[in-house]
Amino acid sequence: MAHRGMVQKGIHMASVSLLKIIEKMKLENLTPEIDLSGIKITQPDINRPALQLAGYFEHYEASRLQIIGFVEYTYMESLSQKRKEEIYNKLLSCPIPVIVFCRELYPDELFKKIALEKGVPVLMTKKATSAFTAEIIRWLNVQLAPCISVHGVLVDCYGEGVLITGESGIGKSEAALELVRRGHRLVTDDVVEIRKVSDDTLIGSAPSITKHFIEMRGVGIIDVKNLYGVSSVKETQGIDLVIHLEDWSKDKEYDRLGLEEEYTEYLGNKVVCHKIPIRPGRNVAVICETAAINHRQKKMGYNAAQELYKRVQSSLSKRRDEDD
Repeated sequence: MAHRGMVQKGIHMASVSLLKIIEKMKLENLTPEIDLSGIKITQPDINRPALQLAGYFEHYEASRLQIIGFVEYTYMESLSQKRKEEIYNKLLSCPIPVIVFCRELYPDELFKKIALEKGVPVLMTKKATSAFTAEIIRWLNVQLAPCISVHGVLVDCYGEGVLITGESGIGKSEAALELVRRGHRLVTDDVVEIRKVSDDTLIGSAPSITKHFIEMRGVGIIDVKNLYGVSSVKETQGIDLVIHLEDWSKDKEYDRLGLEEEYTEYLGNKVVCHKIPIRPGRNVAVICETAAINHRQKKMGYNAAQELYKRVQSSLSKRRDEDD
């Protein structure tokens, strides 16, 4: 059974500035004359323009980050001066955001001259082509993943990412604070930014404005990092479990066995969801801890509800055999 994630804003696609990529990947800028401040990368994929250097431009993804490796470089060096000028002009006339040369391979002066004329930045890295390609794709996949903002609290509880949702004022922040006091780690309070980094992985993080803060009604804003130390907070966390808090209703039936999992859906990914009815005297933090441990145990192959079901079936079978 699945239902849509509660209180979520529209999906927005991110972009990464080229300056941030240069800083993160420690790239050397070979064309400092070009202003990089307005250049954004919007696709997590890369392209190695081997076929384009050979003159084939059909289906060319020019908007991707372009990488020149050893094979492409040696081919470029083998071209005549006339052919170089022709192919460089054609390649760099495309709307390319940036070209990166790997292995400390330095482009020839003609390539740099045409790149400056066309306004295409040229960068260089010391890393091997395959290593740099894998690293930049992995990093861009996280940075440019589809993202939504959800009202809730995200906590790292025994290594499980627990997203606590529910109506405003139901006690999400109070539960998170109690979990922090018990040694668990806060990721974000009030607003959770969820990114879909793969078809089975959701990563939650805090907006930069509210990072490490918890709002407590009647108390005010609490800085968890300064109050409980750096070990009480975490930058990002995968979302493994959703705990939805709701007011207890005597007319509603609640799951008491857990044989069938309920799911909620964010960005097309399903996450196990437990609906917890709230009444005075129920320790929500303990419930969250227990749910996290139980979920971890299920992933490791043990399901307490199924074990109970097997015991009941075995007991009934024995009784039937005795009656016979």
